[in-house]
Amino acid sequence: MSEEKKQPKKGQINIELDDSVAEGTYSNLAIINHSVSEFVIDFVNIMPGKPKSKVKSRIILTPQHAKRLLKALGDNVQRFEKAHGEIQDFEKSPIPLNFGPTGQA
Repeated sequence: MSEEKKQPKKGQINIELDDSVAEGTYSNLAIINHSVSEFVIDFVNIMPGKPKSKVKSRIILTPQHAKRLLKALGDNVQRFEKAHGEIQDFEKSPIPLNFGPTGQA
């Protein structure tokens, strides 16, 4: 491959994905806290019959990036539903909405 083909085009970002990260981590609960300077999203996998669960992944975002994530996720949900039909939410969360401490910076 020539050197010209290896270089990203102007305006593109070269992003590497390690094999271990590419496998992903399953989560069926996200706990979101925020302070004036950041949003913290903890991803948890709660399994029936297990009284205790651990945070599997934590993502920390600036408020601006949190808003971009909200928009991007909303756009993707709309495209998914247009292609596959409305996503049905069958369960009410057993976790109270005020679960966990409020984030502080």
